[in-house]
Order: sequence, then structure tokens, then C-alpha cells
Amino acid sequence: MKRVRKAIFPVAGFGTRFLPATKAVPKEMLPVVDRPLIQYAVDEAKAAGIEQMIFVTGRNKGAIEDYFDEAYEIERDLIDKGKRDTLRLLDGTRLPAGGAVFIRQQQMLGLGHAVACARDLIGDEPFAVLLPDELLWNPKSPCLAQMTETYEAKGGNVIAVLEVPADHTHRYGIVDPGTVDGLVTEVKGLVEKPAAGTAPSRLAVIGRYILQPDIFPLLARGERGAGGEIQLTDAMAKLIGQQPFHAQTFTGDRHDCGDKAGFIQANLALALERDDISDSIRAFMKTL
Repeated sequence: MKRVRKAIFPVAGFGTRFLPATKAVPKEMLPVVDRPLIQYAVDEAKAAGIEQMIFVTGRNKGAIEDYFDEAYEIERDLIDKGKRDTLRLLDGTRLPAGGAVFIRQQQMLGLGHAVACARDLIGDEPFAVLLPDELLWNPKSPCLAQMTETYEAKGGNVIAVLEVPADHTHRYGIVDPGTVDGLVTEVKGLVEKPAAGTAPSRLAVIGRYILQPDIFPLLARGERGAGGEIQLTDAMAKLIGQQPFHAQTFTGDRHDCGDKAGFIQANLALALERDDISDSIRAFMKTL
């Protein structure tokens, strides 16, 4: 079984829910406390042993590329002023040579299309996909690391899921479940945003995937699904029954940072875990 060494980060979207801020700042660069969303996703990938980060970007997303580069002027200034502790805060923003690759998604044709843009970089290896909008928080056991354990035990394809309320299932891709083994569920089918009352379960796909390269020929067909876009869920559904396919129920906290309320909640939740600011935040919240 080949190890998962590469991860795709689809970051080409316009971020219209966060306009006007995202007119000039990529959504993935919006900070949760003092780190941009993309940093949390990259740290999660690194914790799972990912060696190469592939960013599928779009126009006006140069800030992401700059972020993972050296910042010579800032670093030189900190060194000259003896601010070594502050300088260490930048350690996670530097990726090794060849560890970051940036390619363009020239048209916004859906998640499946974004993943397909990285086909030549993935080759014939299994790979991960992480959606930075989803901040899946468990520093001791990150989501992709949980999934990697399942992949190494089961092989094939692994997706992350969480159980959502029945009246929310129409917002997600939903698993048609088979055999359950603890936190791992066999996937018999996938339904993208099922109509109310028709969902086969409450297990919702939450933006983390380990996939086999066999998905690329399916995506290359360009078949349109929900919203007239090339849906990753539709291509994954065609692999079911052909290869092992399992859902890993994530243990940790999920923050939907593609939503304004979820983004604010993520800032509060993570701020309350910080020794340097938690007391001030807690005191402020009591005044509301």
C-alpha cells in the first residue's frame, strides 16, 4: 500500500460570503486568533505526514503564496532587534523547498474540477484533500491523522464525517452507511445534498478526503452535478464497490469557517484555549 504523501488544498474560490473583506484578502488568509485559516489546514496535513502541499489557487490569491515564502525584511528586523521568540512564530509558515506547489484553477467549475487540476502533480499516488473552510480542531489527534490510521488499516478511500441534525442533511454530502466498526463506517453510497426527508443517514462529509488516483479519469469526464458543477462527491460515488471506501467519524470540534457565525465562534473557541488571552476574552464575554 502506498503512503499518502501529497495533499490538495482547493483555495481558488472568491469567498463572496465575506465580502467586502475578501475583495482584497483571500478568505483562506482570514485569521482565527493570530493564524490564517490555511495555516491550520497545513499544520493538520503536516501532523499526518504529508510532505507536499498542492495549492489550487485562482486570480488575486498571491497572498497565500507569499505567506508560505520567507519574509526577509520582517525576519531581518526581528533578528536585529533580538526578538527571537517572535521570530519563532514564523516557523510554521516556511515550507521546505519543493514542499509547496501552486497551480491555477482558471474557471470556478466546482470542487471536483479543482481537484482535477492537480492530476499531473499527484500521478499514481493516493492523496489527501483538505478544505480550509472547515477548521477541524483536535491538536492531540488531528482529523487527517485519524483518517490516515484508518487508511493504513483498510486501504482504498477514506472520508471524514460527522453526524448532523436531520434538518441539516440537505446542506451536505451524506453517507449511505454499511457495516460500522467503532468510528469507522463502510460507505455503500454518497448522496450530494439530498432533498429534505430523503437522506440515507445523518453522516455528513466534512471536507477531508483520502482518495485513490483512480478518481481522476472520472473527474476528467466533466460530468456536471448539483449546481451545474463538477462535483467531487459524484466521482467518489463511482468508486464505491470498486475499491474499499470508509467514513471516519471525526472526534474533535468542527468550526464551519465558510460561515460568518462559524468563523466568529472559531475565534472565540480557540481564543479561550490560549493562556495569553483567555482570561481577557472570558471576562469580556461575561459583560455581553
